[in-house]
Amino acid sequence: MLKWIHQQHFMIILLLSILILSACHQMDEPIAEATISLIPEENLETAIFAGGCFWCTESDFDKIQGVVSTTSGYIGGTVASPTYDQVVAGKTGHVEAVKVHFDNTKTSFSQLLAAYWLTIDPLTTNQQFCDVGSQYRSVIFYRDSDQKQLAENSKKALEASGRFNQPIVTEILPATEFYRAEEYHQDYYIKNPLRYAYYRNNCGRDKRLEELWGIKH
Repeated sequence: MLKWIHQQHFMIILLLSILILSACHQMDEPIAEATISLIPEENLETAIFAGGCFWCTESDFDKIQGVVSTTSGYIGGTVASPTYDQVVAGKTGHVEAVKVHFDNTKTSFSQLLAAYWLTIDPLTTNQQFCDVGSQYRSVIFYRDSDQKQLAENSKKALEASGRFNQPIVTEILPATEFYRAEEYHQDYYIKNPLRYAYYRNNCGRDKRLEELWGIKH
């Protein structure tokens, strides 16, 4: 009897944990929207970056002061409302990317650009670390002429720095329709920390970044 009671107690705790986690996951988007709504409209700006797996890009940008929210999604393709399976198959033309909402009184698009370079391999075409295909290429998507100019200046500055002998292949493209990825991809590094850490380590992302930039992530 005592064993049965312990089993039932465990099942109740497990069920409650699942319900709580599910509720938290469902609250992700409303919480993000509520946070954004607290920022005065004139102070809120948006940037879109593609740097390979969006789980990692989202995690990297969430660490930056002034970033209000991040959303994983797909951009640049020809199919409306694509699914993850369609995008990773490489048949829609989309790129995995992250939409970044930021408070321009605490950070700037230029500062985000500077941070972005340190999170990617700008020397490899149609690939980021272990993820191969045009859907994983590095791209800066500009939303207006100011962002375009700043992105181009940032890329030229990196090229002129002489840090790399190879050409910088990161593209600078106009932003098109951004499609929010499935909910299980949002804040993946928070929801699945062990799986995320295993993936990031085995993908060789941080090792390659240290080789390129001399910085440990």
